[in-house]
Amino acid sequence: MDHHHHLVLGGQRSGKSRRAEALAAAWLDAPGREAVLVATASGGDAEMAERIATHRRDRAERVPGLATVEEPRALAAALRGCGAPQRLVIVDCLTLWLTNLLMPLTGAAVDPDTLTSAIDDLSLALRTSPGPVVLVSNEIGLGLTPLSREARRFVDELGRLHQRIAADCADVTLMVAGLEVPVKRRALAA
Repeated sequence: MDHHHHLVLGGQRSGKSRRAEALAAAWLDAPGREAVLVATASGGDAEMAERIATHRRDRAERVPGLATVEEPRALAAALRGCGAPQRLVIVDCLTLWLTNLLMPLTGAAVDPDTLTSAIDDLSLALRTSPGPVVLVSNEIGLGLTPLSREARRFVDELGRLHQRIAADCADVTLMVAGLEVPVKRRALAA
């Protein structure tokens, strides 16, 4: 793996997006570098639209050089479109991307084969990315088993997605109360 991809997992308000932003800020410290955030949220309702707007304002203050691209579904294509050796790409977040595929606000959920293809394509886009990618996602599999069949399927599919993407990443971090818990770290050259 030429580039060091990083999966950042955590619960809500765990600090996972802030950690991704800190990685982008550190990347941008070197001259000639760029960073772009691929946002997977879609507006939905007024509260969600306001959340998105607030996130965008806050990010612009914390990481001024971070551009934003919105792509709720075609994530592999967005990675291919944004990838460049001098550009770090943040995906925020895998949870909402999977939600958009399995529980879309409008239209039908994708079928299992389409989901498998989308995840395969995302994995391939990561492995062939010309620059580093930081992926953010919610770790939701630590609580009670949900009561509904749809929610159980979502938890299962997200867990499988995390395992697949973690295999493609040199680093995996679990954020807990704003603190980093290293789960996987790249092997250092001897």
